[in-house]
Amino acid sequence: MKLSNPLFMVAGLALLISGCAPQTDDLLAYTEEVRATTKAQVDPYPEFTSQPAFKYTASDLRSPFARPADRTTPFVAANKNNCIQPDFDRKKEKLEKYGLDSLTLSGTFTIQGVRWVLFKTNEGALLKARKGDHVGLFYGEIKTINDQSIIIEQLLPDGAGCWQREKTTLTMNTSAGDNKNV
Repeated sequence: MKLSNPLFMVAGLALLISGCAPQTDDLLAYTEEVRATTKAQVDPYPEFTSQPAFKYTASDLRSPFARPADRTTPFVAANKNNCIQPDFDRKKEKLEKYGLDSLTLSGTFTIQGVRWVLFKTNEGALLKARKGDHVGLFYGEIKTINDQSIIIEQLLPDGAGCWQREKTTLTMNTSAGDNKNV
């Protein structure tokens, strides 16, 4: 007798499949019993009282989702006679956004006879400047560049509408945060 007969294979396969059929009669009976004995109880929705109508009266005001308009008045310096005043209309230079305490003198060099100074900012950026360039938050101007130091003349407000000149020296040994000027 050959086992390779296709009829025997089909019969064996049918026998295997019929043995795998699930027996769920008891499960179906239990489900029906639970459905018959259990009653679903749903609470009714709560009653809501109606609120009085709200009249919106701010429609002519600025939307809270729009950016406010800049309504600040431009700074007008009070000019006093015989007072030193900085040039407020002059365009700020790159080094004027840093306080002197956030700059470190990194070195000096000369290119085609022009003496330059190299600053390192707290962020690690290297910036160069020469005599006459402006540096610092208080309208500072580089007056002298030496091998180991530079002299900056700043205009500091005196609180009465005038400005006072003050010279500050930065050296190679001065690190960021050591200067008394902000």
